[in-house]
Amino acid sequence: MIEVEKCSEDHYNVTVAGSTTTRHDVTVSPEYHRKLTGGDVSPEALVEESFRFLLEREPNTSILSSFDLPLIGSYFPEYEGEIRRRLQP
Repeated sequence: MIEVEKCSEDHYNVTVAGSTTTRHDVTVSPEYHRKLTGGDVSPEALVEESFRFLLEREPNTSILSSFDLPLIGSYFPEYEGEIRRRLQP
């Protein structure tokens, strides 16, 4: 289970429940949100789908506890294209 809580315009707390529950502080700028979604989905949906993407590749205990969303692309170059595809209306 992935729970995304908005703390401010660009800051989100994410809780991932699994065999071990983890918490993550994530930032996503409005510009990066628009770049990936065209503004067609909420930032919360982008963060949630980004965690689904990560969890398909690694356990929640391996996900950084604090990061900017664009950092995912540094580890997984296919991230931006895959997220755009998944979030198309």
